[in-house]
Amino acid sequence: MIEIKNLVYQYAGNDEATLKNLSVRFPREKVFALLGESGSGKTTFLNCIARFLTPTSGEIFIEERNIAEMTEAELRKILGVVFQKLNLFPHLTVLRNMTLAPEKVFGHALKETEKNAFNMLERLGIADLAERYPSHISGGQAQRVAIARGLMLEPDYMLLDEPTSALDAKTTGEFTSWLGELQVNTSFIIVTHDLPFAEEVASHGVFLENGEITATGYVKEIIHKIESTITK
Repeated sequence: MIEIKNLVYQYAGNDEATLKNLSVRFPREKVFALLGESGSGKTTFLNCIARFLTPTSGEIFIEERNIAEMTEAELRKILGVVFQKLNLFPHLTVLRNMTLAPEKVFGHALKETEKNAFNMLERLGIADLAERYPSHISGGQAQRVAIARGLMLEPDYMLLDEPTSALDAKTTGEFTSWLGELQVNTSFIIVTHDLPFAEEVASHGVFLENGEITATGYVKEIIHKIESTITK
């Protein structure tokens, strides 16, 4: 479980906190959608969970361990992150993008890591991309590669920031099905403004509004509440 306790984040120079005393739990074996309008604090919240931002106050626990007390290697083994820009290394092939972290961060043998990477790509239906460079694959393929790279470290949790933003409707549908298969082994927290996608892929959700959690629970119920508010 990921547990957030009284989380506050305020950017330097801002008069008002971006995140305001957030407390929420993300249990294992679920896909959570983190919903909210632009500027509501979703990506800041994700960055705090990923420990790329240090909260102004409050605590974040993963499996009852405070992430502030974990080493970088311990945290990245448990928690994977894929941001909207994907951050694939353009000068490395897909295969090398996937093997770099296991080899350099965890000291895994390159030959064994390459074997695991090929198996991962094959399982995800993109084995033919192994020797291509990021500039030679589509946006949807790059999204899959970025997630596959994160899964190479076998994290318990994966954070995804707007994963469908660069995808067309057909590719979004394929990605939704693919994500459903992955949740067997990995729990996901997904930042998205795409309500149909959220309703299709996630069981539970959190709605942020002006840095505060205003709704939690089943995604369908949250979306119904949002749509009802809009139509009033």
